Amino acid sequence: MDADDKRKVLADRLAEFRDWSYDTLAAEIDRTRKAHDCLHHTEGVFGDGTEYQLEFNVFWDDKRGGDIRVCGDISTEPQRRLFRILPIHLPDATDSFIMAPDGSFVGE
Repeated sequence: MDADDKRKVLADRLAEFRDWSYDTLAAEIDRTRKAHDCLHHTEGVFGDGTEYQLEFNVFWDDKRGGDIRVCGDISTEPQRRLFRILPIHLPDATDSFIMAPDGSFVGE
């Protein structure tokens, strides 16, 4: 699986959250914070057999009641370690968007 395919899968899934309303995303910030959870996590397998994980998080971009940022990343197995030794895994690709309180997308 090449990098373009990974970015496409990530972008397609992230686009689903762009259809959510500001209020729905704001409610998810509270839910995920209380549950110590992410917005959405899923696993899958590409056509070539490569396993992957997608994880999406939602949070206030600056202050409560302001802009909301939704970030996603895709990681394939085996995950790479930071500097080959630290147990911090680096995603293969990341993407995000920022939604303003009026529902528009910041920077677009």
